[in-house]
Amino acid sequence: MSTPVLKDWEEILNSMPEEAKRTYRRFQRATEVLTTEAEPQVGLTPKEVIWTKNKTKLYRYMPAAPKQHRIPLLMVYALINKPYILDLSPGNSLIEYLVNQGFDVYLLDWGTPSLEDRNMKLDDYIMDYIPRAVRKVLKTSGADEISLLGYCMGGTMTSIFAALHPQLPIRNIIFMTSPFDFADAGLFTNWLDEKYFNLDKMVDTLGVIPPEMIDFGNKMLKPIVNFYGPYVSLVDRAENESFVNGWKLMQKWVNDGIPFPGEAFRQWIREFYQHNKLLKGELIVRGRPVDLSNIKANVLNIAAERDHIAIPHQVKALMNVISSEDKTYTEMPTGHVSVCFGRQAINKTYPTVGNWLAERSQ
Repeated sequence: MSTPVLKDWEEILNSMPEEAKRTYRRFQRATEVLTTEAEPQVGLTPKEVIWTKNKTKLYRYMPAAPKQHRIPLLMVYALINKPYILDLSPGNSLIEYLVNQGFDVYLLDWGTPSLEDRNMKLDDYIMDYIPRAVRKVLKTSGADEISLLGYCMGGTMTSIFAALHPQLPIRNIIFMTSPFDFADAGLFTNWLDEKYFNLDKMVDTLGVIPPEMIDFGNKMLKPIVNFYGPYVSLVDRAENESFVNGWKLMQKWVNDGIPFPGEAFRQWIREFYQHNKLLKGELIVRGRPVDLSNIKANVLNIAAERDHIAIPHQVKALMNVISSEDKTYTEMPTGHVSVCFGRQAINKTYPTVGNWLAERSQ
């Protein structure tokens, strides 16, 4: 039985014009999403852990279909994300798509660093972890060659690894929204200028960089769009359950980062954003110069047209320095995150990756 107050409210609501009632329903639904609904479950494609080192794990995804391609695929993502970003939810997962296409898929999970990991450098991740993961994938799969896929910063790290290990049997490399040229990184170039940004004080003070600080910096590239836009969109389209589900996945992704080890952050900002050493051929890792021309594998280099974190010209710059004879650059009609999930990812990114890789994995 309705209470008198609720009954009065229902009468008031029923007396409103239809557009006002619809607006009320949208606000009501958006409030439910923000206050009472559980976060979406992510990373659901079945997998097993086949190797660990400290906080790092190497996953092998369980095949849902018979293996159709001989060359296994190892995925490497950015140090600031969690491993589920490439396996967001059923139907919205690049990993699930590739497993269903008959690929033998592996993922290197970096784990979640804490203060004890503040001295970890990019050198450590690139020289101690990726090579061992590659060898473990080759041994587990029984293959004599491997494909790599690096997302965002994970792609940049993958390029350095590949350049430093030309002796390893790397058949194919896919880079997704990975920056290589930092001479013009948009607003980041101004914000991170050595004249204004005291990098050493920040790292020495914090030890590890909180994920909220990284997220804030990324959102400030487009503050209105990133801080207010999602909530305006949610209210505007709250009656569209498909949109709401995608909205929750997007928010899960962007609000669920991990700390950035201080020394790796110092290296990333100073040597890449402030000095652009990678593309200049001046980057030194464990005493060895990184020469991107050592990369001879087949390369698919994917940028996102609306990406403001890895701007397309930063991504495309790789094509001029690698030695690969089979190399393709393409731009997806997406943003930095939506290149991995959502309608355009499903219709554009997934088939582009799957088809390119299938032709080169026999």
